[in-house]
Amino acid sequence: MKSENVIREQLIDLLKSGHAHMALSEAVKDFPEDKMNTLFPHGTYSSWGLLEHIRITQWDILEFILNSQYKEISWPDDYWPPHSKKATKKEWDSSIALFEKDNLALQKLIKNPKTDLYAKIPHGTGQTIFREILVVADHNSYHLGEVAIMRQVMKTWGKEK
Repeated sequence: MKSENVIREQLIDLLKSGHAHMALSEAVKDFPEDKMNTLFPHGTYSSWGLLEHIRITQWDILEFILNSQYKEISWPDDYWPPHSKKATKKEWDSSIALFEKDNLALQKLIKNPKTDLYAKIPHGTGQTIFREILVVADHNSYHLGEVAIMRQVMKTWGKEK
């Protein structure tokens, strides 16, 4: 197998779940609706706030890769929902669906043999698609681990964990 194909497969694996971290679907499976807006002990955001942060960040990086007219959003305000925002179950489900949609778009981009993973993004400051995919995978895995810890602390895993 060509090394280029190996790299593409490994990047896709990182976006799907990786071998050292769980997928988003596992992290949010059977999450109790009555706890999605609850702040975790000594924390400043809820599980939905964190989920939405993960989604927004992944979307922003995808947008940066694909859109030559990309406009940088403001850190940290635009990367997190307002602290006062209380999500509905519909918004929770929408965050998950949008995350999955954008994640699949990143995977499709990687699978496309015409995608030059190493070329600099023309409207960037030296970033490559390869680097941006690693940033997404790293960011997602970091925060999905945080979701797992929040669930453990908040006792929202149920009996199986």
